[in-house]
Amino acid sequence: AAAAPVLVVGGGGREHALCWAIAQSDECSEVLCAPGNAGIAEHATCVPELDTADAAAVASFCEERGVQLVVVGPEAPLVAGLADGLREAGVRVFGPSAAAAELEGSKKFMKDLVARAGVPTAAYASFDDADAAYAYIAEVGAPVVVKTDGLAAGKGVIVASTVEEAQEAARAMIDGGAFDGAGTTVVVEEFLAGEECSFFAISDGTNVVPLGGAQDHKAVGEGDTGPNTGGMGAYSPAPVLTKEVEDAIMTECVVPTVRALADAGAPFVGVLFAGLMVDEATGKPKLLEFNVRFGDPECQCLMKRLADPSRFLSLLADAADGALAGKEEEYAALFDDDLTALVVVMAANGYPGAYEKGTPIGNLAA
Repeated sequence: AAAAPVLVVGGGGREHALCWAIAQSDECSEVLCAPGNAGIAEHATCVPELDTADAAAVASFCEERGVQLVVVGPEAPLVAGLADGLREAGVRVFGPSAAAAELEGSKKFMKDLVARAGVPTAAYASFDDADAAYAYIAEVGAPVVVKTDGLAAGKGVIVASTVEEAQEAARAMIDGGAFDGAGTTVVVEEFLAGEECSFFAISDGTNVVPLGGAQDHKAVGEGDTGPNTGGMGAYSPAPVLTKEVEDAIMTECVVPTVRALADAGAPFVGVLFAGLMVDEATGKPKLLEFNVRFGDPECQCLMKRLADPSRFLSLLADAADGALAGKEEEYAALFDDDLTALVVVMAANGYPGAYEKGTPIGNLAA
């Protein structure tokens, strides 16, 4: 096929890494990124004026520019149905439908689905009534985990060390809507002790290619102190993810979930990002959550571990076309086990709370 443009939706470090990898493919004539950012502009043409919340506008832009594939970076447009709108308009897209993106859009949906699929995960209950949540928390005791049901940019999770802290968190989420727009349903979950890690796999709706894992560090301060963020840095590979653990994640967590979504009439096309706890007692993985996009900052590490970045676009395009069958091993080998990568995040002062804006970043090439 003749080389054609690719549109990446998003404007963060994750999309910078995706643009960098996609730009190296011979099948890509130009990378377009909406909205993009100043760093992305080194590898792509930024399109800040394109309204990526408007699927019709994105589709007509793709037609106008001859775009061969749209790669959606963040979760919010996926949950809002951007991929559905593009597919209906005949645009090829890497990213799940709104129905499949509920895996990240609703923690209750995700927990119910994986429980049905027999995926090992923490015991849980969901509530939209604060008194019922109070009673359940008092019964199970602490430590316990309280999560808001909807999207909260990776910050809607409270690991409570006391019953009172958990009850207060549940009440703030249910009655006060503590995380804007994330809804008033909460999931109360068993606390799992062990080492946390992330694992990524790409699915075409039926077949799955394992990409590998990473560990990110969420606490804002040195030595894992302070409030949780969307991630202050990551490294890949993660020593806790042995071959044995990775195989167990694929067979016990990822494959049954892909199958369950297909059976539910919502085949998953895109990247599945599993957040897992490797149990310190048994050494076995248990699922904490699924996300429906590449992690940020983990994606930056994964892209730097590509043995041949020029093949990455082919993997995304084959997933979008439902054409991964028979190519799983070839694509899994794209990620080099001998390459290691580390990313450190710089954040504005005050983050993840109200942070300072407009601070100049110096000592970078202008």
